[in-house]
Amino acid sequence: MNKETAKEKVVLAYSGGLDTSVCVKWLQEELGYGVICVLGNVGQEHDGLEKIEAKAKALGVVACEVVDMREEFADEYLTCAIAANAMYENKYPLLSALSRPLISKHLVDAAHKYGATAVAHGCTGKGNDQVRFETSIMALDPALKVIAPVREWDLGMRPDEIAYAKAHGVPVPVSLDKPYSIDDNLWGRAIEAGVLEDPWNEPPADIWTMTVDPTEAPDEPTYVEIGFEAGVPVSLNGEQMGLVELVEQLNGMAGAAGYGRIDMIENRYVGIKSRECYEVPAGLAIIQAHKALEDLCLERDVLHMKLGLEQTWADQVYNGRWFSPLKQALDAFMGATQAQLTGEVKLKLYKGSCVVVGRRSAAALYDQALATYDNDDAFDQKAAKGFIDIQALSIKTWAMKQAQLAQAKEAASGSAQALFGVVEGGATEPAVAQAAAL
Repeated sequence: MNKETAKEKVVLAYSGGLDTSVCVKWLQEELGYGVICVLGNVGQEHDGLEKIEAKAKALGVVACEVVDMREEFADEYLTCAIAANAMYENKYPLLSALSRPLISKHLVDAAHKYGATAVAHGCTGKGNDQVRFETSIMALDPALKVIAPVREWDLGMRPDEIAYAKAHGVPVPVSLDKPYSIDDNLWGRAIEAGVLEDPWNEPPADIWTMTVDPTEAPDEPTYVEIGFEAGVPVSLNGEQMGLVELVEQLNGMAGAAGYGRIDMIENRYVGIKSRECYEVPAGLAIIQAHKALEDLCLERDVLHMKLGLEQTWADQVYNGRWFSPLKQALDAFMGATQAQLTGEVKLKLYKGSCVVVGRRSAAALYDQALATYDNDDAFDQKAAKGFIDIQALSIKTWAMKQAQLAQAKEAASGSAQALFGVVEGGATEPAVAQAAAL
């Protein structure tokens, strides 16, 4: 067994950027680990995964696993998010929070494959992703040690990190001008930092890449029909396709209409408020269409219960608890609600807006004969009187009792005034005498 093979090993979530490249050398030089890199393709923009893999190998890693996670991301993660209409704080479709548990799963798989005793990531100590990675890893294999180099090293400022990189043979990009921090995947993009840190500043035009300026979008609306089977999008404008392709195409169509931008103040799990901008054209459109189909097909009490549980589901996932018992139990509920959710929804995209303009399903609970106000109305309006009397009986009983108590209180107050003869300037003599007699 050679010296390199005998080293204790760590699996690193690797992106190819300066931070994770410095992480490789720091783990090697400072902690003495043999490093295995895992590079996941979750649909993010990149210059070529082969180049990133070659860069990792040039840094002397034990191995570099390049994994195409897009199909798994769509089929096992996005489908759950769609079923739960996953909108954190009811504002934006969960984005980074969906990819982190998937990447964590592959980190743990690699650790088992290579016999590693630790897993590492390049997150700072200020964001949500550190929580998501580490909680997921603990849930999947609590015996693995988790290392967060950026949180632990003393390379505080960017110049220090660059100096360390040069001293240890880590290639430094020609341009380090990174005004924004961006994370993206198949579902969309998250943008923060730079001028966005001042919540008064309007987002600069250059932060948006998936969506055109709504004022420059076409003057004619775009109509899109999304077909669902058991709650999963399966077709676009009548053409059957896999979820990865559907999301990619819908991102283009909705983005071209200027739809999908979000600018918000977000409550991070670590306790701070942050200004975040998102581009999620397909995600927002799909969730809107999915909700419209649920309105048509889900029984009222189920739909109302689901609305509250959706927020709990979103909080669980946002907080890194994808593999928690509660989230898994919520998945079972969400899955049960989707069984009959097959149909089509028509959307109208126009200059930054997305409106549901049609929905249909063989499982629809909408009955036109009951809903109509025409003469062929099948609803028995005479039955409403008994319904109202029974459902309002407890409120009516309460109201009657309140009236009785108010009358009794008014009568008692009147008796007291008569007894003490209260008048302006003091009590009358007969009243004083009567009170003394008591």
